[in-house]
Amino acid sequence: MLSAVSASAAEVSGNVAIGSDYFFRGVDQAGGQAISGGFDAGFENGIYAGVWASSIGFGNNADVEGGVEATTAGGLELDYYVGYGGSLTDAVSYDVGYVYYGYPQSEKSEEFEEFYGSVSFSDITVGFATSNDWYASTGSYTYIYAGYSLALSEAFSLGFHYGSSSADDAANEYADYSVSLSTEAAGLGFDLSLISTDHDDYADNEFVLTISKSL
Repeated sequence: MLSAVSASAAEVSGNVAIGSDYFFRGVDQAGGQAISGGFDAGFENGIYAGVWASSIGFGNNADVEGGVEATTAGGLELDYYVGYGGSLTDAVSYDVGYVYYGYPQSEKSEEFEEFYGSVSFSDITVGFATSNDWYASTGSYTYIYAGYSLALSEAFSLGFHYGSSSADDAANEYADYSVSLSTEAAGLGFDLSLISTDHDDYADNEFVLTISKSL
């Protein structure tokens, strides 16, 4: 348990967002509008922890109709994470941590964990995430990505992202890309993203608008 001194040194923040959809590494998670939000606690020594949740469009709630069991779409993603971040120089920072992806309405076997890390050089970030037993017990999985943020003006920024997934399950081997235009107005964040992949079953030039609020 944290001591009173340690707890008082923590900076607690929250966030809430609504999006026209929710994509995770180019894969549609919601199939439509998604609501999300979370809380973070950051400490002066660089350690942080948090929880984040989002509505999703898949689940494993069984309904029985006419003697036939059917799976009902819809549910919740509930993630827990802890990590450590810091700076090597004024321009170079790093972040390492652990995240657990939970789906309370689904089978326990669908939940999984990842270890992640990233290094940022000014406006460029490169990173990875890896799991020994990924979603639905599909085996090992590694994700490598790079991102670049470009300030267009004081109000607008443009973000570029490329990611590559490799896995024991061939269906999880693909690349995803996105371009995002972001701004803030009236205390809200606005993000318009164009998301695509080289996988036939995943995102293909999908637009997603997300409106967020820091708490």
